[in-house]
Amino acid sequence: METRLIVAAVIAYALGSIPFGYILVKLFLKQDIRQTGSGNIGATNVARSGKKGLAIATLLLDAGKGTLAVLLARQITDRLYGYSEGAGGVVMVLAALCAVLGHCFPIWLGFKGGKGVATAIGAFALIDARASLIAVVVFALVFAVTRYVSLSSVISAAAFPVAAYFSLQPTYRMALVGLMAATSLVIIVKHHANIRRLLAGTEPRFGTKAIGTSDPIQTEKNA
Repeated sequence: METRLIVAAVIAYALGSIPFGYILVKLFLKQDIRQTGSGNIGATNVARSGKKGLAIATLLLDAGKGTLAVLLARQITDRLYGYSEGAGGVVMVLAALCAVLGHCFPIWLGFKGGKGVATAIGAFALIDARASLIAVVVFALVFAVTRYVSLSSVISAAAFPVAAYFSLQPTYRMALVGLMAATSLVIIVKHHANIRRLLAGTEPRFGTKAIGTSDPIQTEKNA
């Protein structure tokens, strides 16, 4: 069990740490996306470069690396030990967590990465589709009411492990939910600057400029 956990964790972190947003903007626009808007390497900030195609590609690739990390974790478990529903699930959820950690703290960019939402969606959709769908619905509802992407992300991240608790089978459920909750906590912590602005009433709604700045999200810099 220990060996497969370590192997899956290392591979998942390596996959998660591939900074697709940074790479695509550098390759096609010859720019450093970290010098644009929020300085984030995720799809939302790539969209601020004006290239929606690159933003969509970033979103799909960031989600895809989460999916691939979980798929490889499943293969490692199958080949080395034979798959069992509970233990195999733990390995897959650990891989999801490590992929998100890789995206949020990529070694290639000095451990300053994105916020992990797309990577988490791609990873957990394979592990618990029902809980993932509930999280997406929560995001959509909160966003429809508030127009805050950050608030929608935080609330949906918090809702996911709760939904998973009622969705998963009893075997290894607490271990699985614990790892899922840790992943959600990473995402929420990465939104700390957004949360401060939400509390202060200065967080920009989607499509609007931040209060007191000509740049819609300049205040997110280095967040």
